[in-house]
Amino acid sequence: MEERDTILIVDDVMINRELLKDIFEKGEYELLEAKDGEEAIEILEENKEKIVLIFLDLVMPKKNGLEVLHHMSLNNMINTIPVIMITGEATVESDVKAYELGAADIIYKPFEPAVVTRRAKNIIELYKHRTFMEKELEARNQELLESKKQIENSNTFLINALSSVVEFRSLESGEHIQRVKKFTEIMLRHWRALYGEKQFSNEQIELIVNASALHDIGKIAIPDNILLKSGRLTDEEYAEMKKHTIYGCQMLEKFKQEENEFYRYCYDICRYHHERYDGRGYPDGLVGDAIPVWAQIVAVVDVYDALVSKRVYKASFTIQETYRMINDGECGIFSPKLLKCFNDAKEDIIANTSKEQMGEEN
Repeated sequence: MEERDTILIVDDVMINRELLKDIFEKGEYELLEAKDGEEAIEILEENKEKIVLIFLDLVMPKKNGLEVLHHMSLNNMINTIPVIMITGEATVESDVKAYELGAADIIYKPFEPAVVTRRAKNIIELYKHRTFMEKELEARNQELLESKKQIENSNTFLINALSSVVEFRSLESGEHIQRVKKFTEIMLRHWRALYGEKQFSNEQIELIVNASALHDIGKIAIPDNILLKSGRLTDEEYAEMKKHTIYGCQMLEKFKQEENEFYRYCYDICRYHHERYDGRGYPDGLVGDAIPVWAQIVAVVDVYDALVSKRVYKASFTIQETYRMINDGECGIFSPKLLKCFNDAKEDIIANTSKEQMGEEN
């Protein structure tokens, strides 16, 4: 047999309970009753999944109606189980308190059966509809979150695949991009810890980390005779190599669908990760904080990874030597705030620097 919705009637006076039972004793609802607040709480705890309405007397022994409401509020029941207070001794103060504790309605004794029935049905339907809508909204939000996650996973895969093209063309190991992403995440979290929570949200950190993978995408457009040259580049070749920052932005422009936050991070990192704090970087010679901080962060971790990594054309520098070179400005001038963050993150960065990439003990 299908389980019926349940109404709980709580009143210390038997005649009042019987009057309410007579109103609803037509088979539509299962009826439970309690003679005081303590008994009401016990019944409520055992039947909270099926109770759709409580008629609750205000003045009772052991625990009064307000105390029962307080218990329901503390145990997150008041938003799903509506309560109609029934009282013959109400005051403005008690009415206000009841509503503050979450009562859905107040009915004064003696009550009219037709009015009680209509108000009870209206409240039950209202709460059922609200609960249904909340569940629908929760399910829809879950679907959207799952869809968003799938899109993010697909985007991450495509970003990594596209950025790896540069590494394969450059005859690199294919792991540089992943290390830059990891070092970028470490730096962003240390930056936030050092300079305030409002600097970057978790969502922004995720976007910037993914955008960092595209920092060298413009190298796809650099001719092989320059990109793969093992010896020193001529001035003309170096000038062409520096254009990878511009070529990358041109590629991003072609694929841009809308101007959003992720696109801005990608563009800024691609164009400005070779800018330096003193204005001696490229391609635009930006000075100081005109360089977006996310581009500054990718710049320093890109330099770090290049120095500590072994290449066919160079040996790796030790971690300590790499830190000294960056701090002393031998790889271009970085901002004091950035260097403070870089040094603060040293332990985490070292922990994520593998011996394999260095090719020797550091």
